[in-house]
Amino acid sequence: MAIGGNPVFNNPKAFRGSPAGSAAAGSTVLAGQTQLTSQQLQDLYNQPSAGPAQTGRMTYDDVIMKTLACLALVVVGGAIGWMYPILMIPGMIAGLVLGLVNAFKKEPSKGLILAYAAAEGLFVGGLSMFIDSMYPGVAPQAVLGTVCVFAATLVLFKSGKVRATPKAMRFFMIALVGYALFSLVNLGLMWFGVLDNQWGVRGVEFMGIPLGVIIGLFAIGLAAFSLIVDFTSIEQGVKQGVDRKYSWTAAFGLTVTLIWLYVEILRLLAILRGDE
Repeated sequence: MAIGGNPVFNNPKAFRGSPAGSAAAGSTVLAGQTQLTSQQLQDLYNQPSAGPAQTGRMTYDDVIMKTLACLALVVVGGAIGWMYPILMIPGMIAGLVLGLVNAFKKEPSKGLILAYAAAEGLFVGGLSMFIDSMYPGVAPQAVLGTVCVFAATLVLFKSGKVRATPKAMRFFMIALVGYALFSLVNLGLMWFGVLDNQWGVRGVEFMGIPLGVIIGLFAIGLAAFSLIVDFTSIEQGVKQGVDRKYSWTAAFGLTVTLIWLYVEILRLLAILRGDE
């Protein structure tokens, strides 16, 4: 996935095929057992129903554990990137390549997803060290901010007050494309020396307020809604009984969104500190 959302739920095979352990498969097995005694039938009836874990379907626990594994690698990579910030650029390039590969793969790859998490950890760690050296204390604040936004978004989603409706998704995609184009243009203006401000257009003031503050709040809102999209996709996947292997894709999606959210909060805090 590129930014937010979960590509596995756009995969027709994940939904149109019968879930693992379906009634059709069970009836086929029973059809071949034509000589069951009444006691065997009664014992069969008394057995507890197979849950998602026994039928190979994705569960919330699967997604949580795999997401924690990805985030643990991000933390480890971040610690290494903090100590050796020279690894920031290689981590960024590797993370970009692996992110695109994972986003367009039809089947999730555990190894590639974990490699992406480690590479992004190197990038985030180096970036955090660089910005925190200029504005001490910004990195821990960004981590806390990311946790708070994630928790608030999850609570709103669980309460049913916020949902990724088709109408909301249309606005989200338009805003996301617009923000991506702005980021590319701003990066080009900085690279070619058109703007000498370290934040590019973000550093330009409008009515005494850096545009980066307004844009940053907008980007954080986009990342927060992207979490809603991820939660909605995961919920649908669990309800429809997609294969357990897709919990790795769900974990990948959440990891991508959380890293994006952290970087946006880190940049916003740095712009605010720079305006002091």
